[in-house]
Amino acid sequence: MKKKSLSPSWKFLFPLLLLTNITFAQNIYKFTEGLLLNNVHRYGREALYTDLLAYQLFTKSLKQPVPDAVFGNSSTGAELKWLKISADTAGRFRSRSFNGGYLYLTYNSDQEKTALLNIKGNSAVFVNGVIHAGDPYSSGWMYIPVNLKKGLNEFYVRGQNLSANLFFNNKPVHLNTEDATLPSIVKGDKNNNLLGAIVVINSTSKELKNYKIKSNLEGKETITTLPSIPAMSTRKVIFRLNTEAITGNSKTSFKLNLTDGNRTLDETNIALEVADPSSEKYMNTFISNIDGSLQYYAVAPKIGANEPGSALFFSVHGAGVEAIGQARAYQSKDWGNLVAPTNRRPRGFNWEDWGRLDALEVLQLAKDKFKPNPQHIYLTGHSMGGHGTWFLGATYPDKWAAIAPCAGYPTLKGYGSADGLIPDSSSSAIGNVLLSASNQSDVFKLKNNYKSFGIYILHGDADRTVSVNYARSMKKTLADFHQDFSYYEYPNGSHWYGNESVDWNPLFEYFKWHSKPIDTGVNTIDFTTASPGISSSYYWATVHQQTAPLQYSRIQFKRNINAGNITGSSQNVRLLKIDLKDFSANKNITITIDSLDPVNYTTKSTTDEIYLLKEGNKWNITSAPGLSEKGPHRYGTFKDGFNKKMVFVYSTAGTKEENEWSVNKARFDAETWYYRGNGAVDIIADKEYSTSAYKDRNIVIYGNEDTNLAWKPLLKDCPVQVSRNTIKVGKETLTGDDLAAYFVWPIKNTSSNTVSVIAGSGIKGMNAALANQYFAGGSGFPDYMVYHLDMLKSGIDEVKVAGYYDYSWKIK
Repeated sequence: MKKKSLSPSWKFLFPLLLLTNITFAQNIYKFTEGLLLNNVHRYGREALYTDLLAYQLFTKSLKQPVPDAVFGNSSTGAELKWLKISADTAGRFRSRSFNGGYLYLTYNSDQEKTALLNIKGNSAVFVNGVIHAGDPYSSGWMYIPVNLKKGLNEFYVRGQNLSANLFFNNKPVHLNTEDATLPSIVKGDKNNNLLGAIVVINSTSKELKNYKIKSNLEGKETITTLPSIPAMSTRKVIFRLNTEAITGNSKTSFKLNLTDGNRTLDETNIALEVADPSSEKYMNTFISNIDGSLQYYAVAPKIGANEPGSALFFSVHGAGVEAIGQARAYQSKDWGNLVAPTNRRPRGFNWEDWGRLDALEVLQLAKDKFKPNPQHIYLTGHSMGGHGTWFLGATYPDKWAAIAPCAGYPTLKGYGSADGLIPDSSSSAIGNVLLSASNQSDVFKLKNNYKSFGIYILHGDADRTVSVNYARSMKKTLADFHQDFSYYEYPNGSHWYGNESVDWNPLFEYFKWHSKPIDTGVNTIDFTTASPGISSSYYWATVHQQTAPLQYSRIQFKRNINAGNITGSSQNVRLLKIDLKDFSANKNITITIDSLDPVNYTTKSTTDEIYLLKEGNKWNITSAPGLSEKGPHRYGTFKDGFNKKMVFVYSTAGTKEENEWSVNKARFDAETWYYRGNGAVDIIADKEYSTSAYKDRNIVIYGNEDTNLAWKPLLKDCPVQVSRNTIKVGKETLTGDDLAAYFVWPIKNTSSNTVSVIAGSGIKGMNAALANQYFAGGSGFPDYMVYHLDMLKSGIDEVKVAGYYDYSWKIK
């Protein structure tokens, strides 16, 4: 299906701009002339990528472009040429032929110096051969410190319809307010320790340590010590605010100072909204457990005072929409609070991956804050949030009383944004192994999970952004088995036809009819999951381990508490956990699964739970598995390491070129994580790492056994080993300096931490691992994969090994 834009037309849902725009005392160089090369790369929501220009750059065969020069041939044999292109009056390089291409730009410098590179519309850029993150959604606030050499500086910009500028700033360290994360001052709340976040740009060659931010509001001064900010990088940092003296009614301005000891390096003004929770929507900030960064959620508060036991409406926004804009689209209700999480960014991760984790974090925060009736929690969302509603509803079916997708598409296999579609299948076995890591995105395969709650589908019948055919497809799918769903097509409704696109009265009336059953009343289970690491439990049954990792597992059980029996069937389940707390103590229970020999058990208390292991054609009671085995607490896939306040560890024990690659790659990933996920991450040298200093944190390591000093402490027992010119995967050995590897491994003596590894057997292999489409929402990466640099030009055939560890983290 054709890829479509997810940009909603409801621009008024963006928050009010309350910040002072960045002001540089500077010269600005605007790129106006360049060379365009089309059809040379393909990046998307999968582990595979191809990039003919990057391949030539990495093999040192790339010739300096000149107009009409032949670059090479495409996969179809067509001749590829560099074509001259000029920026338009708005400074944009536009072309109808922009497709899978690079823009070549140059700057001649009279001396060595630093600058801030600001490009809008690109996904990445090579600056004198060093890769940096892009700004694919043209947000405008992405400033990359770059070193310029004397003479010719070359920029290979990956993207389309873009603009590019260099800023020469006289402040080597300064604050940027364009992308701040700020709370509202909520009247009546305790406001003496609010949290905000702002970007610090470090254009120096040294790491900044122990810098501070000072805030002062009406005489209430707060000083916050900042984390380290690496050389030539930006980092979004948290600062604290005491706003208890604020008595205004709309907004208040205050000054922030960035200091180093007694020196003030920069200062800026920021404004905060003041909100009356009885009548106004507001923002709460919180520190995320994902990476320790500051995030926020928005609230449309219940009319009148909050009452424990009210309803909770959980609303997930569309692409390009802020959470506060989402909340402002709703009139407050008299029977519940509405909470809107962020997905980490207005586009973020399509409510998958870290967007999913953000939703779970905020859901728990909302429960803690408002103490809603657990039987009256509802899920809804629009556009990308409509997808989020389908996805989160199918993934966590025991959390919702009802769901209501509005103008939504079901799966990224049928609808894609700038990152494209998740491929439905591959022509090769190894390709299907790679794609299986994206199985959790396919809600059609999880459809039976919808049985447990009501569904209201709302879609405009004239929607040109997300076709109404997606809603009709889901209606047809549900009609085959679902007993409780409602469907409405809004006549002549576009993608956004006003606030009724989400705040639709019949939808909320439908919610009123529905309650989630109490846990003790659920005696029938029909639950499907693609990964216990993402979703494992449905009420009293848990899929703890699968037989075939990342393939679909299904359990269908019925229990009779009075009779003391559980019966049912399972698919692709190795280890089950059954919670027996609803049975009385000393109760004889018979469990019959898959028509195999029954399992008999007598409860010892009212809190019993048992594990059942399938061995051959028999289910047996077994002891609880150790945390060293795979389970919901730690189930793998390469992307798992980018979580739990991860730390990026670069190498210092390699050659100069290897170490520079490691630092640059860690910085590139940090830049991309910041842009994609509003995130912040610690970047440290391998010699700084120790298991005690970074206890309970995940690790992302760059390099190989010979270059990174943290390798042996973290990976000495791993069956995947990478050294110069060699990669070993179990009993298989691959040789050459052009091999790249991604893999994950549990950190020894921890309950749930993992290390994700980005490695190469030489500088060519390291360069092959530069791409980071693992940050694209829904992209699938298995536990481990190894490929040649030639994958960049030849594709899947150059992936040599890919797969999953078994339940004990072994390679069969």
